Amino acid sequence: MRASLIQIAVNEDETVEARRRRVASLVRERADAADLVVLPELWTTGAFAFERFAAEAEPLEGATYEAMAKAASDAGVWLHAGSVPERDRDGTLYNTSLVFSPSGDLAAAYRKIHRFGFDKGEAVLMGAGRELVTVPLPETTLGVATCYDLRFPELFRGLVDAGAETLVVPAGWPERRRSHWTLLARARAVENQAFVLACGTAGTHASVPQAGHSIVVDPWGEVLAEAGADEEILNVDFDPAKAARTREQFPALKDRVLGLDTPGH
Repeated sequence: MRASLIQIAVNEDETVEARRRRVASLVRERADAADLVVLPELWTTGAFAFERFAAEAEPLEGATYEAMAKAASDAGVWLHAGSVPERDRDGTLYNTSLVFSPSGDLAAAYRKIHRFGFDKGEAVLMGAGRELVTVPLPETTLGVATCYDLRFPELFRGLVDAGAETLVVPAGWPERRRSHWTLLARARAVENQAFVLACGTAGTHASVPQAGHSIVVDPWGEVLAEAGADEEILNVDFDPAKAARTREQFPALKDRVLGLDTPGH
């Protein structure tokens, strides 16, 4: 299976409409070159452009949905279209990821559970998702998470319990904590004996330099591919069946004792 992680910059001198066209073109170029394409978190606005969330939020089936559904269909690829600021019917904003099938149908939508910002930004502007989301592909089952979620291992345990073998994490991760990005991506891969495909943004937006360094990690924690700091398409071939083989050869997950149903938790 081949994955392409499209690490783009969110340039503030580029309109959202122009960025949609540019990203859709990049996805279409992956036709016959990838099975799964992954985009970063909040690439339409920028993950730190908090003041733009409300103005640029769109309904689930809005302009980005339509553009990415068509791009997935045109390219004939599975597309994790990163995330968009979604406005629900009741007015609540969510950081929502969209996954499309090669026919352009919506395979899944995931509202980010862990909102970043503590007492400001996303944490107070957006609602929190409540549902874990997995997506069955012919070759593997994806577990979907977003950026700050990477710091919460219990979420990934839940995804593994739901059948996930490949964990996909779009992000807008800041450069100043880049060491955490690579460390946590490898940790989530090792502890869950799963592939991790983590796609970030490049450049600077809302005055926050971005980490870039999109990364693909195998179930043993080995880095299969890693991007640099600039815009880049990171391509990697991987064998999804390796997750099952790893779990069989080194069955650490079977030795789990503590969990949410453990007395005292």
